[in-house]
Formats: sequence, structure tokens, C-alpha cells
Amino acid sequence: MQRRHVLLMLAAGTVPAFAAPAIPADEAELWQRLRGGGLVLLVRHAATDPGIGDPPGFRLGQCATQRNLSEAGRLDARALGAAVQDQGVPIGAVWSSRWCRCLDTARLAFGRVEPLPLLDSAFQVDQAASSARLAGLRTRLAGLRTAGNLVMVTHDVNIRALVNESVAQGEVVVARIAGGGRLEALGRLRIRS
Repeated sequence: MQRRHVLLMLAAGTVPAFAAPAIPADEAELWQRLRGGGLVLLVRHAATDPGIGDPPGFRLGQCATQRNLSEAGRLDARALGAAVQDQGVPIGAVWSSRWCRCLDTARLAFGRVEPLPLLDSAFQVDQAASSARLAGLRTRLAGLRTAGNLVMVTHDVNIRALVNESVAQGEVVVARIAGGGRLEALGRLRIRS
């Protein structure tokens, strides 16, 4: 949490004026590593309206048919972008699932997004299709050369497949690309508005 967040919290009266925000040591180390570039911010979409999955008959490209970001989720996505900027973290490509909650998280946090079907939700997708998608993503990651850090905004089920970690909405797993495009988790960032 940096200067901008503290000022917002002070204005809202949620942090005493004398309190200095502290970044936990492990998060401070992650921010430092991110400033050097070459890592991956694996972001689960920010908070949504309550529910699991999407309503029956939902359609990509029609946000009204999907579960979308809540107001708190929109605030958290903006807070993520502000924290990344405040920490001086260089951002390269921003890839996202085509689900509206992921695209909106990416746009609110980073101002831009490249929809990538390989990051679409694997929830209720058969094992063969899910494995093929994961292999395609790893192939793409193995050949990736980018300045800054790669951002991938996706779903919990995909993050579990990529780094074997279950994450809360809006949580970020910082990872490095290992051999064969596999991702190795280095730690987590939890940014709230």
C-alpha cells in the first residue's frame, strides 16, 4: 500500500493520521523483484457479484449474461493498478480471459488488455480440452520475450492448474517462467482498495 492508498484511507478516516503503512517483508521482496521485470503477475479477477460460475445460457461478449465485477471489485482492480504504478513496476503485455469480469479487471487496473482464449475459464470444461489449453499457454509462455512483466488475468481454476495454488478474487500470484513455459510461484500480493 503506497502513498495514494494511504491518502485515500486517511480521507475516509480508516487509518489514523500517525500510522505509517508497512509492507510485509515477503511482499516488499516481491515488489522489488517485480521492479526488475521478467516476471508474471497471475491475477484472479477482482470481486464479483455473489455466485459460482455463470448463469445458464451466458454468452461471451455479452456482459449482461455473465457474473460481473461488484463495486468493491472495480475499486480493488483500480487499487491494483495504482499499487503497481506506485511501486514502479514495469508492465509489458496484459493478457486476459474473455470473460467480462477478467477483461474489466485488466482494463481498470492496467488500462489495456489483449483477450486470450487460452486464459478462458476451464470451469466445467472437459479434461482433454483443459489440458490442451494449458499446453498451448505453456508453449506461448516458453517463447515469450517481453520488456516489463507479463500480466495474466484469469480464473481460480486456471491459476490452480498453472501454479497449484487457490487464490481469492483479486489476489495476485507472482511467478517466474520456468522450463517448458511452466510457472513457478514466488509469492502472493493481496491488494485492496
